[in-house]
Amino acid sequence: MKAIVSLGANLGEREAALNTALRLLDALPATRLLRVSSMYETEAVGVPDSQPDYLNCVAEVESRFSPEMLLGMCLGIETSLGRTRPGEKSPRLIDIDLLLCADESGEMIRHDSWELILPHPRMHERLFVLAPLKELFPDESVFGMDFSVAFSECSGQRIKPL
Repeated sequence: MKAIVSLGANLGEREAALNTALRLLDALPATRLLRVSSMYETEAVGVPDSQPDYLNCVAEVESRFSPEMLLGMCLGIETSLGRTRPGEKSPRLIDIDLLLCADESGEMIRHDSWELILPHPRMHERLFVLAPLKELFPDESVFGMDFSVAFSECSGQRIKPL
């Protein structure tokens, strides 16, 4: 299976946290990091209070695990790096989201359970996902899903490539 994950941090040493999370992803058994976008500094989106800016990137990984198992491992990486969950949309040391998955034939995997929805239901609203995704997939299509319209609709969000 191939998967696209989004990584972000807005507390502490943001770049170090993203780089460490990427190394830990690549070190997972039966999992290999294929490509990583550049890092982008973005404003916090949809939060109730003022927060520091995020550093974000997107990575493509290959794994023999199911989407649910890969998500569990990503949550384990977050915990190992000190992530706590004091509330929804709170600032964070690290955040890893599973955005999209495709099976061995390249067909997009759709999933809907209480713990995981694929494709990620809000990825089309977030330039901090779409800009790095466009870097990895310049034709604005990944696993058969076109995100070109969503990309143009998010143009008002503040984002700065590093």
